[in-house]
Amino acid sequence: MSWWWAGAIGAAKKKLDENAEAAAAAVPTRYESVGLVVGATGIVGTSLLEILPLSDTPGGPWKVYAVSRNPRPSWSPPICDGPSVEHVQCDLSDPDDAAAKLSPLADVTHVFYVAWTSRPSEDENRAANTAMLRNALSVLVPAAPNLQHVCLQTGRKHYVGPFEALGRVPAHDPPFHEDLPRLDVPNFYYDLEDALLDELSKRPSSSSPVSWSVHRPSVIFGFSPRSAMNLVETLCVYAAICRREGAKLRWPGGRVAWEGFSDASDADLVAEHQIWAAVDPFAKNEAFNCSDGDVYKWKHLWPILADQFGVDWVGYEGEEKRFKLAEAMEGKEQLWAEMLTPTRLDEVGNWWFADIMFGYDAEHLDSMNKSKEHGFLGFRNTVSSFNTWIDKMKAYKIVP
Repeated sequence: MSWWWAGAIGAAKKKLDENAEAAAAAVPTRYESVGLVVGATGIVGTSLLEILPLSDTPGGPWKVYAVSRNPRPSWSPPICDGPSVEHVQCDLSDPDDAAAKLSPLADVTHVFYVAWTSRPSEDENRAANTAMLRNALSVLVPAAPNLQHVCLQTGRKHYVGPFEALGRVPAHDPPFHEDLPRLDVPNFYYDLEDALLDELSKRPSSSSPVSWSVHRPSVIFGFSPRSAMNLVETLCVYAAICRREGAKLRWPGGRVAWEGFSDASDADLVAEHQIWAAVDPFAKNEAFNCSDGDVYKWKHLWPILADQFGVDWVGYEGEEKRFKLAEAMEGKEQLWAEMLTPTRLDEVGNWWFADIMFGYDAEHLDSMNKSKEHGFLGFRNTVSSFNTWIDKMKAYKIVP
C-alpha cells in the first residue's frame, strides 16, 4: 500500500520529478508489463505516461506504447524520451489504420483506454466513440496473447446524462455510487461499457480471459493543452487575458456552482487509480468512481486563480450578471497571439466546457467508498492540485 499512500500525500509527485531523468535513461533487463495508453496526449493519458515508466510503479517495470491521433507534442513529459516509451500515431476512427498500427503490438498486457472525440450531438458521440473503442479492441483482443486487463475511462455523465440533456433529464441524487442504474437517456458512456464487454467476450477460448475496469472521474484537474475538457487550462487562459486587458476576473456562472460543494479528480490520481485496478486482483471486473476524496467551493478557488495571475476578482453578483465565457472571449484570438504563447486560443480556451460546468445549477458529488473498500486509498487535496496544475501550465508557457 505504500505506493498509493505516497501518491496521496504528494510524495509521488516529488519522486517523479527527482527520478524522471534516471528512469528515462535506465533500460530494464525485462519488462514485467506492457501498457498501451490510448489517448496518450489527453489529460489522463499524459499522467499515465509520466507514472507508468517510474521504477516503483506497481506491475513494473513497464514498457509503454503511447497511442495518439496527432504527433507527439513538444510538451510531452521528459520521461517519454526514454527507451521505455514508444509513440504510435494512429487514427482510431479509421479501422484500417487501427489494424495496421495496433496489430504488431502483440506484447501488450494492459490497455488504458482514455481517448474520446467530441461530436456536435450525443447520437454522433455514440457512433464515433463506440467505433473508436471497437476498432482498438477488435485488433488487440485477438492479437495480444498475453493481454490481461483493459481500463476504460468514462466519467460523471454516467450519473447526470450527456451535456445536451443536462437540466432536462432527471439526474441521480448525489452522492453518486457505482450501483445506481443507468439513466433512461442515450449516453455514449453506456455504449462504451457495452462495447467493452462485447469485444472481450470475443477473446479466443484458447487464450486466457481478460479482466476489465471502468473509471468514472469528476471534472479532471490536470495538464494537457490538447484536452477539450481541461478546465484548469481554460481558466488560466481567461485569467491571463484579464491581466492583459487590465480587467477583473469575473465569475461567469451561477450561484450553485459558486457557493455549492463540488468535487474534482486530479489527473495523476486517476492514472494511479487505473494502474491499481490493472494490477490488483481485488479490483477486477468492477466500475469505480474516482475523485480526490474531498470537496471544495469555487468561491474559494476563484481568489487563488486571481492571485496566480495578479488580477482582481469579482464573485457571484446575482443571476442578472451571469454571462457566457464563450461569448465574452469572442474575438480575442489576435490578442492571444500578441501574448506570444506557443498555442492558439481555439486550442486552449475550451469556453463551452467551462460554461457547462459553471452554469449547471445542481451539486454533483460522488462517493469513493467502493474504491476504498476494494483497497485503493489514494486521495488528493484539491486546492493543492489546483495550484499544481496552474504552476505547470505556466512552467510550460502554455499560458503567459
